[in-house]
Amino acid sequence: MNAAAYDSIDEALTMLSGYGPDLRNGLTSHAPMAAEALCAMGRPDAVRPWVERYRTGMLPWPPPVQRISRDDWRRALAQTDRVTDWRGFFAEELRNAPWRVVLDRWVGRLAPGICAAATHGVIRVGHAARSLANAESPLRLQELADALASWAYAYQELPTAPPAGVPALPPRAAISRVSAVPVERRRFSGTITSSLEALSDFPDFAPVIGLLDVSGDARRLVTELTEVFARVYLANAHDVLSTIVFIHGVTSVAALGNLLPHLDAATARTALRFAWQAGCGLYAAFGDHPMLVGDIEPPRDDADTLVDMAIAHGDEHAIKFTEVCLHYDALNRSPAYRAAVCSALALLPRV
Repeated sequence: MNAAAYDSIDEALTMLSGYGPDLRNGLTSHAPMAAEALCAMGRPDAVRPWVERYRTGMLPWPPPVQRISRDDWRRALAQTDRVTDWRGFFAEELRNAPWRVVLDRWVGRLAPGICAAATHGVIRVGHAARSLANAESPLRLQELADALASWAYAYQELPTAPPAGVPALPPRAAISRVSAVPVERRRFSGTITSSLEALSDFPDFAPVIGLLDVSGDARRLVTELTEVFARVYLANAHDVLSTIVFIHGVTSVAALGNLLPHLDAATARTALRFAWQAGCGLYAAFGDHPMLVGDIEPPRDDADTLVDMAIAHGDEHAIKFTEVCLHYDALNRSPAYRAAVCSALALLPRV
């Protein structure tokens, strides 16, 4: 990891310190995540101008409600008015223990709710952890606290049940067993989370949690899952909403990849199961077609060109998705990654 590429991250976090996780349009802020992704792509020069434009749509932190203690934290989960309380709670946790200890503890506790806020919580934690692994600073520690808070306050679990006599499978075989909700039974009331909530009324979904074999090398499994969900993206992204939905299927698993170096084996296995479940939840709630199989025509654009295109495009999802896909393309050469980036750049509206 190039430390110099992160020269702009503390400046960005200073600029964003007064803003909470919500936007004026009712959606989730991606500001610290996109800023970190730009640094990871070696473009710290693009961070400040992007953040200056983006923060005009952000909301400040809301007032606190009541202090959260170590004894009653479970009651504060999924309380959407308690995000500032959670911010203070995690800041205290990080004052009392090394950040990797806090991270492992809370990823394990929050893993069943990886789908929180359409997976934005775990994605933000993944970006924060990678930034801290680059170098520690008070601002980066506070961003980890804020990221964990954004996961806890929006906490949401999906239905689970043990699979009936189905062996655990590798990613490509496992995804073929996941059923999508019939269109006439889907519910969408303006947010991705509303559609995920409706999975409670779709009994075929609950056993998905046990379909994936998580016994092998965790990093290799994350890499395989990013390609599977990139192929799910290519099969199903056709408009702005579906593009954003299926981008999250890739970026949420990739966020777990950022966390793995700092998690013990048991926490990693637990998180892998729920990251898989969350990606499958997005597919079940919004998917129309099975994963794209077979050969994919590779785009002509190289990685540097795609980075330039994403920055010129300006959309936060485009920036974050480009970073993730290029990172995993470098590890696991597959035309699915760059094809997915080109698709997203075409389907998402330019800023």
